[in-house]
Amino acid sequence: MSRIGKRKLQIPTGVEASLNENVLTVKSNKGTLTLTVDPLIEVVIADGSIETKKREDTPRANVVQGTMNSLINNMLIGVSTGYKKGLEIIGVGYRFNVQGNKLNINAGFSHPVVIEAPEGIQIASVSTTEISIEGIDKQKVSEFAAKIREIRSPEPYKGKGIRYKDEHVRRKEGKKAAK
Repeated sequence: MSRIGKRKLQIPTGVEASLNENVLTVKSNKGTLTLTVDPLIEVVIADGSIETKKREDTPRANVVQGTMNSLINNMLIGVSTGYKKGLEIIGVGYRFNVQGNKLNINAGFSHPVVIEAPEGIQIASVSTTEISIEGIDKQKVSEFAAKIREIRSPEPYKGKGIRYKDEHVRRKEGKKAAK
């Protein structure tokens, strides 16, 4: 039995949820998200809450129930408050430059790396070494932040590279520790 799958999700104020056949739509003034519900799961919207129920009692249905409940919860949070990821770049001459929906990254390469933000994602510059990525879709925000971090992952010896705001990079001693 999935504890996460059994929880009732409260619909926040200002958010509308509707179910059309097996497609769940969640709307607010921030935007609209849709989710195709698995056939093993029944979604019940009543009294300002959303509940997921299994259509059959199988191990796969238990797993899918918890997954669907979490995805619906992420949608409700996304359209009500949104998601935000912070990135920082550390290194001499390393910097971010935001121009509209394009991000220009100088990360020690011979050329600047330019990345365009996907639809529904906003990039805001906190400083030349910090940016924040915001959007209503948790998966898109996290995936785009990971894509940016992948350009120059933090290395363990000097700590240079792109990292998440709350990330701790474990440092190594280097050659002098071998003596």
